[in-house]
Amino acid sequence: MPRRRKLYTNARLLDPATGLDVKGALLTEGDRIVDLGPRLMNIGDLGNEVETIDCQGHCLCPGLIDMHVWLREPGAEQQETIATGARAAAAGGVTTLVAMPNTDPVIDEVALVEFVARRAADSAVVRVLPAAAATKGTKGKEMTEFGLLAEAGAVAFTDGEHAISDARVMRRALSYATVFDLLLIQPSEEPKLATDGAMNEGEVAARLGLPGIPAAAEVIMLERDIRLLELTRSRLHAAHLSTADALEVARQAKARGLRLTIGAAPHNFALNEFDVGDYRTFAKVKPPLRHEDDRRALVEAIRDGTIDVISSAHAPQDPESKRLPFAQAAFGAIGLETLLPLSLGLYHSGQVPLLQLLGCLTHKPAKLLKQESGRLAPGAPADLLLFDLEAPWKIDAKKMRSKAKNSPYDGRRVQGHALRTVVAGETVFQRKRDGQ
Repeated sequence: MPRRRKLYTNARLLDPATGLDVKGALLTEGDRIVDLGPRLMNIGDLGNEVETIDCQGHCLCPGLIDMHVWLREPGAEQQETIATGARAAAAGGVTTLVAMPNTDPVIDEVALVEFVARRAADSAVVRVLPAAAATKGTKGKEMTEFGLLAEAGAVAFTDGEHAISDARVMRRALSYATVFDLLLIQPSEEPKLATDGAMNEGEVAARLGLPGIPAAAEVIMLERDIRLLELTRSRLHAAHLSTADALEVARQAKARGLRLTIGAAPHNFALNEFDVGDYRTFAKVKPPLRHEDDRRALVEAIRDGTIDVISSAHAPQDPESKRLPFAQAAFGAIGLETLLPLSLGLYHSGQVPLLQLLGCLTHKPAKLLKQESGRLAPGAPADLLLFDLEAPWKIDAKKMRSKAKNSPYDGRRVQGHALRTVVAGETVFQRKRDGQ
């Protein structure tokens, strides 16, 4: 049978990889983009074999790529599954996500990487790429088999929420990753300094009587990893920086030509430590919500290009994990369905240009993960996001597709949401007229 052709017409075409921002149309055939541009707006009748989709002037860009998602399967399916997480991703405009290995059992063997891939193929409406643990059991002591795991489909190596604290193990991991040009992802938090901390260390934590996580824990770990990166000349992605000091260190390291990339999570540029309020456990996240000066520094780092990638840090938790005293409650917040509008908030406030912002969500993570997607170009995968840039709406956690509802943004008013999400040429999400 001939492959189905679809014409997305009357669209504002946005391709951050090339700087394209023009009114036009885009043609797909099967799972690939065939052509795009203003001239396609004026072509005649293409016949019954082409389905025409009127974008009504809305933005059409590559589907979002989220590098940092906890899906909880296997082991904690009551919080999230690959299927429910994928549906939430589609509703948020995410067409590709990287599943963190912190499951039960940990994704540290070939069979488990293959399990995630099979489950995703069977039940996920978006592309799910498995990350493998960098050390066995994410215990930070013994390295996993990077080469075999990469052959099985692992796109990155990380201990997820756990930093590799042993410098010798971290050096070996970076050195081994260099052999295969693999990406190592590391949270920048010195574990001993952060142990028992519940929120950002400072006046707010002192007033609330909560143990703090000092900003120094982040910059100390990052500085150590940069020294190891200089020794190994590997690739390192520092996930979700949150402090001004760490961002300055990262800026200097990148200026020296090190293969260091930096990530940020929306909760760290959309919220600050005061959003903990009266012990709101949904605002207990990692990295913790920081001082307002840190939040502003993060926005500036996105604007000046120090931040390469924005990812959701989607960390679903069940109610029992959050309905506890703040110090005992679990860390984490869901974020797949709010990744786009919270990021667009930086554009609407005039702080970050639209194409630069979208680049952190599309072609930059695609390049790090060595994926074909993330761009609008002939021959590229037809992974697309049609979104309304201006639509005002109020976040309602109860209506989210994620199995978990632990959102710190419940009731927040935002602008912009996904209208249609397309994966491999097929629509996997289309917003109803009532906005849901």
